[in-house]
Amino acid sequence: MDNINPKDYIKNARIVHSQQTVNQAIATIAVQLNADYASEPPVVLCVMGGGVYFTGQLLPKLDFLLEFDYIHATRYHGVDGSVVEWLVKPKNTIHQRNILILDDILDEGITLKAIVDECEKLGAKNIKIAVLVEKTLDIHKPIHADYVGLMVPNLYVFGCGMDLYGWWRNLPAIYAL
Repeated sequence: MDNINPKDYIKNARIVHSQQTVNQAIATIAVQLNADYASEPPVVLCVMGGGVYFTGQLLPKLDFLLEFDYIHATRYHGVDGSVVEWLVKPKNTIHQRNILILDDILDEGITLKAIVDECEKLGAKNIKIAVLVEKTLDIHKPIHADYVGLMVPNLYVFGCGMDLYGWWRNLPAIYAL
């Protein structure tokens, strides 16, 4: 993105989900989570860096006891695109704990699958995934999300935690190119 102004992309993008729609989706997920986690506190794992927006909007709406941690895994786009590098693994003890993973998007599912596999390896009792959006793809995904706020088309989407060449994670609506 050497000589391109990030603001130029906004001019050519279209809004897929408005701020109001995003906020309502987050509120709906919060209601579901409040019902599901009322009796047994989970360890909430925010997936960096995309999950920060969703997590920051969601946490104040949760009225159950929880422990918070973050994780950072990134996918190499090399030969087969399925190698996941761990930058930060969970610091909290997750052995025999309920785990709630929060992320911005379920795309192909490779990174989230690796995160779930790591949590299982560390002895998690139960693992659930909540994502702000799931991308509609005509492929078999190796993982599913238990809570999905919104669906997005198979386009490049950004805003609400999802970036465009490192920019625009802070937008309160979801855009597509």
